[in-house]
Amino acid sequence: METKIVAIDPCNSEFFENEIKNAAEIIKAGGLVAFPTETVYGLGGDGTDPKAAKKIFAAKGRPSDNPLILHICDPSEAEKYTYTSDVYYKLSERFMPGPLTVVMKAKSIVPAETRGGLDIVAVRCPSNPIARRLIALSDRPIAAPSANLSGSPSPTDALHVIDDMKGRIDMIIDGGECDIGLESTIVKIEDDNSLTLLRPGRITVDELACVAPVSIADAVTGMLREGEVALSPGMKYRHYAPKAPVVLLDGGRDEIIRYISEKGTSKVAILCYSDDEAFFKRVLPEAELYIFGKRDNINEQARHLFSVLREADKHSYDMIYAPLPSKEGVGLALYNRMIRAAAHTIINLRQGRNG
Repeated sequence: METKIVAIDPCNSEFFENEIKNAAEIIKAGGLVAFPTETVYGLGGDGTDPKAAKKIFAAKGRPSDNPLILHICDPSEAEKYTYTSDVYYKLSERFMPGPLTVVMKAKSIVPAETRGGLDIVAVRCPSNPIARRLIALSDRPIAAPSANLSGSPSPTDALHVIDDMKGRIDMIIDGGECDIGLESTIVKIEDDNSLTLLRPGRITVDELACVAPVSIADAVTGMLREGEVALSPGMKYRHYAPKAPVVLLDGGRDEIIRYISEKGTSKVAILCYSDDEAFFKRVLPEAELYIFGKRDNINEQARHLFSVLREADKHSYDMIYAPLPSKEGVGLALYNRMIRAAAHTIINLRQGRNG
């Protein structure tokens, strides 16, 4: 398949109306378009067309039981596809457009293929102007998982999408680097109007708790139990992962350096805070370092995580080491992505045992 690639400036997207119209026509015709959002790039198709949903799964190599997210242009459009509630509108008033996805009971207009066979569906209203205009011109919800091969690090730049999707889909819209770099927060509205956090993101538990009581699904920090159904994207055991095994190290800088020194630095990559770069280079001069942000800047780390994992993936490393992040605030989202990239492989250096 020939993939058309178009560059659009998100700050001046109104000047690229014809390009976005062309992309919308592809969506209407049942084709696939990769487009930028504020979180990561999405791989979009008509969310009401079961054939388009199947194409998305095929292009990604994604299991068909992993549900897709419907992207809408205005929060009120959720009425067409789900059974909304007062809690939904409180959430939408506070957080939409933005990086929040809400799971509710689906209406029959949403095909089973889009829902992953479940009776619920996830809905999100992105803030990226290109995404919003594409949805509006398509005049239908756009089902869009991340625009990467299934299981690999999510794409935060069009170059990542091109690497994974060129020749697999109809069009890629290059809208530059994504602002956030981690997928949206996903919550499910329960029958008692409380919220269950299914996937953490930029919107934190504390922020959500200002709207309704929040509980955290066990799979956010652990593994799905055998036979447990994934209610949202990103709940699988291994996800967001490069080809090389990732090991998370729970310890201070000196403990991490001591551990890596003992294991050896040959064919090893290390994700490193910018604050520690000079020290690592002095103590481990042969180590391959990948800088992903300041130690105390979780948002910066989140924005660069997938990018550095993809960069490391270009080399044939035997191992990638990374520091275990905190679970506080946005740190919970970073922790969630990193434990899945590592298939839950954590070395507890503080107590000298595996986590």
